Formats: sequence, C-alpha cells, structure tokens
Amino acid sequence: MQHLSEQEIIRRNSLSEIIQQGFNPYPAEAFEVNSNSVFIKSNFDNPESPVGNEFFKHIRLAGRLMMVRDMGKACFAEIQDAVGKIQVYIKRDEICPGDDKTAYDTLFKKLIDIGDIIGVEGYIFRTKVGEISIHVSTFKLLSKSLHPLPIVKVDADGNAHDAFTDPEQRYRHRYVDLIVNPQVKEIFIKRSRIINEMRNFFVEQGWLEVETPVLQSIHGGAAARPFKTHHNALDMPLFLRIANELYLKRLIVGGFDGVFEFGKMFRNEGMDRTHNPEFTSMEIYVAYKDYIWMMEMVETMLERVVVAVIGSPVVKHDSVDLNFAKPFRRLSMFDAIKEYANFDVEGKSEAELIAFCKSNRIDIDDSMGVGKLIDSIFGAMVEKHLVQPTYITDYPIEMTPLAKKHRSKAGLVERFELYVNTKEIANAYTELNDPLDQRQRFEDQLKLAARGDEEAMVLDEDFLLSLEYGMPPTSGLGIGIDRLTMMLTGQDAIQEVLLFPQMKPVN
Repeated sequence: MQHLSEQEIIRRNSLSEIIQQGFNPYPAEAFEVNSNSVFIKSNFDNPESPVGNEFFKHIRLAGRLMMVRDMGKACFAEIQDAVGKIQVYIKRDEICPGDDKTAYDTLFKKLIDIGDIIGVEGYIFRTKVGEISIHVSTFKLLSKSLHPLPIVKVDADGNAHDAFTDPEQRYRHRYVDLIVNPQVKEIFIKRSRIINEMRNFFVEQGWLEVETPVLQSIHGGAAARPFKTHHNALDMPLFLRIANELYLKRLIVGGFDGVFEFGKMFRNEGMDRTHNPEFTSMEIYVAYKDYIWMMEMVETMLERVVVAVIGSPVVKHDSVDLNFAKPFRRLSMFDAIKEYANFDVEGKSEAELIAFCKSNRIDIDDSMGVGKLIDSIFGAMVEKHLVQPTYITDYPIEMTPLAKKHRSKAGLVERFELYVNTKEIANAYTELNDPLDQRQRFEDQLKLAARGDEEAMVLDEDFLLSLEYGMPPTSGLGIGIDRLTMMLTGQDAIQEVLLFPQMKPVN
C-alpha cells in the first residue's frame, strides 16, 4: 500500500476540493501557447525584435508554478517553462471582474500549489524594479501536482537546504532533476546538437544513415560479453547487439559507398563512472578508404562538431583546456608504451610480458594472450597521460580480429583509437576484407575463448559468406557518443549524460 506524506495528503485533499468547485484539474483540451520565457525577455522593448509591440499585448504561456508571493488581493508568481522562468502578476479583481472571486480566493490562493502546471494569458510589462513580467488576465489549471517538489531553501548564512543534489536520487528521478535543476537540460541539449551536427556532416558527404538489428543470433563486431534473451516464436536464443559493425559491412558488400548508424549497444559488463551497460555509439563505414584517411576525416568532423556546440575548438574540462583543432597527435601503441612506460614490447614473448605486468602490479589472468597483455600494459601505464586528443595507432593483430594486417609492420593491424582526457572515444580500422584471413582470425578467437576469455569473438558464417562475395577496401569508425558528450559538457560521470542510466532497483 502506498504510504503518503502529510504534504501528499494535503494535495490530494486539494485535488478533491478543486473537483468539487467545478474545475477540471486535468483538462483534455489543448492550451495553445504563443511564446516562451526566453523569447519574451529577449525581445520585449528590443528595437531589433522580430515581432512588433502588438505581439506582447496578448501572450499565452504555460509552465510549472515555482514560486508565489502573496499580497492579499494580488500576487507575484514565477512560472518555469521549457526554456526558463518568468514572473507573472495576478490581480484578483482583474481575473475575477464580477462578484464571484472563487477562481482566485479558492482555486489560486488555497488549492493551487508549487509544482502545479498552469496556463496564463495577458500582456507584458515591466515592474517598478524593471523586471519583465506577464500581467495576467486569465489563468487555467492544466495539471495538478500531487507530490511536492524539493524546493531549495537558503538560510540566513547562505546555506542551501532541501536541494536535490544527491546523484543517486537525481539519476533515479531524472524528471525531478530536470525540474529543480534546470541547468541539467543544457547537457542533453548539447548532446542532441553533437549527434545532429555529426549526422549533418555525414549526410553532406553523401553517406546513408541506416538501421541494423538490435536482436542478433550471433553477437559479433566487438570483444565483449553480451546480454542473452530468448525468442519464443522461433524458439531460439538471441543476443542484444554489442556492436553493429558486421551488419554495416554487409551493406558495403551490397554496394553502398558509405553507411552510418547511431544506435544503442549493450554489453553485459561492469558499471563505473565511464561505463554503462547500455550506451550509444555511432559507427560509419566508407568504401575505398583506409585508416589514414579516416584519421583526417575524424579530425575535420570533430573540430566542426566542437565549434558548433561550444563555439570554439577549445573545451574547458575541469582545469584542462582540450584543444580539438586539427591535426591531432599520432602515436603508435608500441611507441606510446615505450614513451610512458619505458618498456619496448616489440618482439616480447608472452612470458616476458607476463613478467613485466607482475613486476608493475598490473592485473592480468591466465586467459590473456600477447595482445591482451600489451593492452593491459597500455591501459595501466599510458592512458592516464593521453589528455589532449591523440591517435594511438597500429595495434597487435591478436587484439583486433576485424582489422586488416598492417601494410608494412608485421604482427600489427591498421587500427587507431582516439583518446581525449585519458579516455578512448573513437576506434577505427582499415577493415579486413580477405575472407580467408578473416576466417583464421575468428578461429584464433575461438582458441582464446577455450582458454577462458569470455570476451572473445564468435565465428559468424554469414558474415564470412558476405566477404566471399567481395567487400571493397573499406575504413570503419566507431565513436562513443556518451563519452564525447562527457568531454564537451565537462562531466566526469557517464550517468550525467544519460537521461536514464541503469540503476539497481530500490528494495
């Protein structure tokens, strides 16, 4: 049974009385608005306004009631709409010109609460202290709020009370977070602009946005543990995709020169400040290109995105200025380890790599081959130094079963990852299009799985068949939208850039 607080009981009683007074607390008909708080404040008395003075004589605006200052037969209140807040002035004798003052004395003063959504109609004016406000001629209750908002109160010493600042509560109840911490909206507005600007860039190049399956019979395209489910009608297991790479490359086989997709990926792995089991990725594949071309394209695209969203290629993140102006630094994985770990991994045996890891207290396990050992060294000793945008290139072949062998460096593949502020935000290859080599790589992955590597890739026969029909030389790229958004909005936790991050249920 639902437990109600004293305030919730009071609000439910108010709801009943509103209905008894003949008012509908949840009307069905639309309330047409013709402006918003920001437009009004920016354009009233502005000689360069796109609308004339007549426009401000009949304003219809709706929003959430956030403050009321009672003055007896009149009051000042504050309404918060989707873009900001604006003051309204309500005078009893003007909204109730006859003898019946019920709409003001009973409905507005006694039964309407902070958090209720109302619509107002009136004209714009400036108060004696110069604040742009709406002089209300009529108002309407549009939605009664039955749960009180955590309104921030500031005491005489300047200390805030009842602020909705606990991260767990904010993530669980994002709708409340967006109401009482409206600055949070800016994160998600910028996130949308990042995606739209990236999409526009790709479309301008003539590449096609597509959609590929989320439910897959084989979880391929990345090294990760999948979520598993069951399809009842087909009586078969299915997996939530860990990547969309193999389907997008099938489309390159089919004759598209460039395809891209923004989509959710799902990986059944740990959660922390930079990982969420459900995340958004953009992947793009372009025929007749290689990873060197891709580096140049990514620099150009990201600089454009950052300037469009931030206004400058330089992003302030904590105390660091991240400069997205091209070109980005390029450093091979082996050279990066040599520079920052003072260790040359080239030609080292598995035993030598294990010994180095143990001497430097790097976590490893028996399932790791040469590639994963090198990756562990890189993660422990190099990543923390990669603050400015940096391409790490040329990875061991064991780490990347879907990338083409390096054109001049034996044992490596043509791959880069883009690191910014110590985090990887992009991953790209010159794609492997040799079906026989690809089959051998998959078989090598099966051997790693037999050693206990739960992230090893599985063999996808249909994808191999598609390669046998012939895939042109291709370069592919994946960008983590969540992490990029973190960089461009100054956030250190991925949960801050996800509207509804995964949370453990409250018992």
